[in-house]
Order: sequence, then structure tokens, then C-alpha cells
Amino acid sequence: MSLLFYNLFLFLFSAGIRVAALWNRKANLWVRGRMHFPLLPLNEKVIWMHCASLGEFEQGRPVLEAIREQYPSYKIVLSFFSPSGYETRKNFPGADSVIYLPMDSSMHAKRLITAINPSLVIWVKYEYWYYYLTELKKRNIPVLLISGIFRESQPFFRWYGGIWKQMLKCFRHLFVQNEASKVLLRTIEIEASVAGDTRFDRVIAISEKSEPVEFIRGFIDGKPVLVAGSTWEDDEVELIHYVKAHPEIKFIIAPHETDRNNIEDVKKEFANSILYSSLFAGVKTAADGNVLLIDNIGMLSRLYQYADVTYVGGGFGRDGIHNILEAAVYSKPVIFGPVYEKFAEARYLVESGGAFSVESALELEALLNDLFKNHDECKLAGKICGDYVYNNKGATKKIMDYVTEKRLLTS
Repeated sequence: MSLLFYNLFLFLFSAGIRVAALWNRKANLWVRGRMHFPLLPLNEKVIWMHCASLGEFEQGRPVLEAIREQYPSYKIVLSFFSPSGYETRKNFPGADSVIYLPMDSSMHAKRLITAINPSLVIWVKYEYWYYYLTELKKRNIPVLLISGIFRESQPFFRWYGGIWKQMLKCFRHLFVQNEASKVLLRTIEIEASVAGDTRFDRVIAISEKSEPVEFIRGFIDGKPVLVAGSTWEDDEVELIHYVKAHPEIKFIIAPHETDRNNIEDVKKEFANSILYSSLFAGVKTAADGNVLLIDNIGMLSRLYQYADVTYVGGGFGRDGIHNILEAAVYSKPVIFGPVYEKFAEARYLVESGGAFSVESALELEALLNDLFKNHDECKLAGKICGDYVYNNKGATKKIMDYVTEKRLLTS
């Protein structure tokens, strides 16, 4: 892809999202969040971390917190591309400034980098913006990629990928999740280190500090529990019949989209459902139903601890499953739909017997019946999941060791 086509892509993307902002809430937030250029403090020692969205933030958070602890004299600027990340974490206390990343352009890149003047830049997993990366390279500012993952289908490895290869050369170092990514990068003469996936460190930290979620014990009332997280309509359709047929089981369902319209639609599908907000406000009691709908953001990773069996959504959609490690860390068996092949953790756990993929409501019903009835089988599957997570921790330490060894920051 030439720079001309890249600029055309930026123009069309920007124009398209402005049109979509007329009716789409997320697009509207994206546009409004960039109406004013970020105001940032000058003359400070700064570390800048960029995340595409909320998932990447959670992935990068262990490194951010390690940096904050090891280098407390530095200010931290946290940037997001998407509204789901910014709107959820705009008041994150672990950063000194939280901003939207202005749309990629030569002018924006020069202006923002001058304003931040970072000593070190960390980009999480993916998102490659030509003008930002090349401007950082020109200024000899070290940029690290952490938890990178690469596949042959990406433009870096295609005949038209020249500009994408240039972007990779702007990084001081790339930390990738697996050996396959390292080998693939070597085919285009890019060196990388296998550090692993910082998500393992993050979910372990969450689970080990996990506090009780108010009202959940009362809702469960000692009954078997299925927690279904990050569900979409296709996931919910698969669950409906089983939920109706098993009033003796408690179901906690956390839809991926928590806007009012979607929550109301989901509530209509599950007749005996209670909104968590209603339980919290005292409008409803735990006795009013066997389905609890979570209508807020940020609670899901703590809810999995209450499950006997977990279900993670996204596996019936084009993009595939959401983060199954949040459930696996609690040593719970994980179920998801058929679209999971690009996720190494899902492939491993399915092959090992800790996770299960289903293609229909009938398959799901048979599997759930089996897991709820056979406690030993359920516990064994859960143990496989928990062991896998703990056996893969340590990526954060490898990244921090590099920062220290190369003296990228001063104490």
C-alpha cells in the first residue's frame, strides 16, 4: 500500500465515521471526543501508552502499573482510539492524562508528540498509525510493541505491505506472544522477542485481588451457576431454551453491549430476569427470577468467580470469542461458539479438555447437562484452565527487564 492509498483510507474512514455519527452513538462519541486537541502538561518526564480499546488497555495494564511502581517520577499519558476504551477509563487513576488519539496525520502527529514529549512509548498488541510511528522514529523516541501477535494474512506479509513494513521498523523492539509470530516477522527481516501475553498477568492480578460483588451471593442462594459473559444476540439465542428449561440453575448474563435498548431487548428474551441495577437499588429481590442481567461495565471479570460453568460470547460472530482468560483464571470450564481458531488460548484449552466449543443450542444443552451433573469432570476441566493461565504468566517481567537493561528510563 502506497502512502497515497493510506491517506485515501484515512480520509474515507474519517468521512464515514462522521456520517455514521448522525445516528450511531459510538461514532458520535468518536467524533465529539476529537473536537478539541488534547491539552497536556509540558516539561514533564512522560511515558505514553496507546491502546486501541478497552481490551488492549487491560492487556497493557500490568506493564503500565509496573512502570508506575518502578519509575514513579514519570507522568503517564494513556491514549485510546475507540470510545469503548476512553469512555470506560477516562478517569483511570493510574494515568495522569487520558486522551483520545487524534486521527493520524502528519500535523496531528507532530503536534501531539511535541505536547507529550515522551521518553518512552508503548503500543499494545496492534494498531499501526504511519504518521505517529514515523514521527517518533524521526525524533529517536523509543517505541515498544507489547503482546504483539502476527499472522500471514496481515498486510505486513503481503506484496502490497511496504508501508506496513516501514511502520514495524519504527519500533525499538517488538515483544510478541508466540514463537510463530517471531518466525513470521523474521521473514520480513524484523527481529522480535517472545515475551508471552500480558493478559495472563492481568487476569491473575484481577483474580488474586478480586473482591466480592455486592448482592451476588444472595442471588445465587447456593444453587448451581452459569456465568455468560460478553454475549451477543447469537449467543443469547443459544442459551434461551436451556435457561427456560432449568429454573433450578442460576444464570448471570453480561451482554457485551450494555446500552439501554440492548439490555431491554435481552430482558424480553429471558422472562424471569432481573437487572443488576434493580437489585442494587432494591427495586427487585433475588427471589424475583433465576436470570441476573448485568447492565453495567467493569464487573464481568469478578463475576466469573461465582460460576460453576462459564460461557464466553462472540463465538457465533465473524470476529470470534472475547477474552476467555478472565473466566479460565478462576479454574472454571469455559464454553464458547465455533469461531475461535485465531485464539491460541482457546485452541489449546479445547484440545486439552478445559474448554468446549458448541455449534448449536442442542450441543450446548447436552454439554451443560453433562458438566452440571458430573462434578468431577467439571472440576477437572476447570483445573486444566486454571493451570494453563498460571503456567503462562511472566510477560510483564520480561518487558520490564528489557526497559531496565536498555536504560530506556531513569529512576
